[in-house]
Amino acid sequence: MKNFLDDNFLLQTKTAQTLYHNFAKQMPVIDYHNHLMPDQIANDFMFENITQVWLYGDHYKWRAMRANGIDEHYITGNATDLEKFKKWAETVPYTLRNPLYHWTHLELQRYFDVHEVLCPANAERIYEECTAKLRTPEYSVQNLLRKMKVKTLCTTDDPLDSLEHHQKIKNDGLDIKVLPAFRPDKAMNADDQQALNTYIDQLSALTGRELNDLDAYLSALKSRHDYFAENGCSVSDHGLEQIYAEDYTEEDIKDIYGKIRNEVPLTIEEKTQFKSALLFQFALWDHEKGWVQQYHLGALRNNNDRLLTQLGPDTGFDSIGDLPQGKALSKFLNKLDAQNCLTKTILYNLNPADNELMATMIGNYNDGTVAGKVQWGSAWWFLDQKEGMIKQINTLSNMGLLSRFVGMLTDSRSFLSYPRHEYFRRILCNLFGDDVENGELPDDQEWLGKVIQDICYNNAKEYFNF
Repeated sequence: MKNFLDDNFLLQTKTAQTLYHNFAKQMPVIDYHNHLMPDQIANDFMFENITQVWLYGDHYKWRAMRANGIDEHYITGNATDLEKFKKWAETVPYTLRNPLYHWTHLELQRYFDVHEVLCPANAERIYEECTAKLRTPEYSVQNLLRKMKVKTLCTTDDPLDSLEHHQKIKNDGLDIKVLPAFRPDKAMNADDQQALNTYIDQLSALTGRELNDLDAYLSALKSRHDYFAENGCSVSDHGLEQIYAEDYTEEDIKDIYGKIRNEVPLTIEEKTQFKSALLFQFALWDHEKGWVQQYHLGALRNNNDRLLTQLGPDTGFDSIGDLPQGKALSKFLNKLDAQNCLTKTILYNLNPADNELMATMIGNYNDGTVAGKVQWGSAWWFLDQKEGMIKQINTLSNMGLLSRFVGMLTDSRSFLSYPRHEYFRRILCNLFGDDVENGELPDDQEWLGKVIQDICYNNAKEYFNF
C-alpha cells in the first residue's frame, strides 16, 4: 500500500514517475487566468494568518462547510479566524474523495512543510505553525508566487479598472510578470438594465464623455480596450452562460441602446441582440490587437436568491448549467472567421456533457496559421478535479492534438492554489505512463518528455507570447 501523498502521488507506473520527476516537475508556471488581487501583489502583502489566505473568498471550501452542516457564522460571518479555521479542519475529514482533500494537503505540504492530515485534534497547532510562517518575509505574496515558480500570471479586470497596481508592479521591476486581462461582461449585461445604466454612467465619468448614443458608448469602451493594451494586456476573458449570436442590424442595436438609457424595458430578443453585438465587437478589437480571447461557458450563477441577497455573488451558490452551446458558438466563430477576424481563442465548458462538442468545435477553426490557434481550455471549476481532468485530456487526445494544448491554470482567488498545476501535471504524466507501459505508446522518453514539458509550460509561453 502506498503512503498518502508521497513523492509518487498519482503516479502509478515507473514511466509516469520518470516523466513527472525528470520533465514536468521542473517546469515554471504560466497562470494565464486567475482572480488574484493585483493590489496584494503590488504591495507584497503579508497575511496575518492562514485563514485569511486560505478561507477568505474560497467558495469551494464554503460549499463543503455548508454541506457539512457548519453555520454561516463560521464561514462568511463574524467568527474569529481561528474559529473559522477550526471549522474547516472539522470539515476536512469529511471531504474524502472530493478534490478539496487533495488540494488541502498538497497546499499544507508545499507551502508549509506540514505533512499531517488536518483534523480537529491538530487544527490549532497547525493554525499557529502556518500563521507564524506567514508572518515572516519569506511568506509575502510575491514570495509565495516565487515558491511555486510562477513566471507570468494574468489577473481578471473590469474595463473600468485604473490598472494602477499593475503599473506599480511593472515600475517596481518585479521578476514575476503580472498582466491584466480585459473582462467586459458588465458592459454588455442587458439582463440587468439598472446595473448596466449605472455602469455606463461610471464609464462616462471615467472617460469624460457623454455616452448618449451607441457610437459614443462603443468609442468609450474602445478607449478602455486601448488603455489595457497600453498597460501590457493581451488577453480578454468572458464568463457567460452561453455565447450570444443573435442576428441584428446596427440600427437594432442603436435603438436598443436608446431604450436602455431611457429605461424602457427590453424584450428577451432585444437583450440577446445587444449582448450578441457587444460580444462580437469585443472580438473584433481583440483580433485587431492580436490578443487571446477566452470564453468560460456554462455556469448557472447565483441560484439561491435568499443567500445572494444576504452574502452577494461569488459566495458558493453556482452550479453547472445545461444550456445548449453548439449552434450559437459555431455561428459566432464562423462569423468572425468569415471576416478573417478570428483571433487566438480558448473555449472552456462547465458542463461535461459538452466535452466532445468543445473538442470537435475547435477543429473547425484551426486554420494552419498558428499551432493550436483555437484551444479547448483545461477542465474548469466543478470539473477541475482528477476525473474531470482525465476526461478532458482523453477527449482532447481522441479528437484533437493534446501535444499542442496550453495546459493548466488556477482560476483561483487564493495565493495558495498553485499546487493545482502540480496536480494536473501528475495526472498528465500518469496517463502517458499508462500508455507506454501498456504498449500503446513507444518508450521514447526524450520525445514524451518534450511533449510533457510543452503542455506544462512551453506551449503557453509560445501561444500567449507574453
